[in-house]
Amino acid sequence: MPLSLQRIVVRGRVQGIGFRDFVASVAARNDIEGWVRNRGDGSVEAVFSGRPEQVAHAVAACRRGPPLARVDSLETLAATGEDLDLRKPGQKFSRLPTL
Repeated sequence: MPLSLQRIVVRGRVQGIGFRDFVASVAARNDIEGWVRNRGDGSVEAVFSGRPEQVAHAVAACRRGPPLARVDSLETLAATGEDLDLRKPGQKFSRLPTL
């Protein structure tokens, strides 16, 4: 089965409330590779790579977010292998510095 590769940008109250840790835990539970980072505009960006149903589950979880989050919008974008390569060496899922 081919892997799904997806990039998302989540807007709302998503910084300073544990959203990146939430995304990393969702990725770990779903055996997903990728990364997550805050962006300077207040949004959170993530790249997911894994089985299509697991990636879909992770995206759905991000639409809800953790208890203190308020997700106003979630944009899905095309992702490439180069996007996935931004992970830290040796890590399956990374928390990257703010862009």
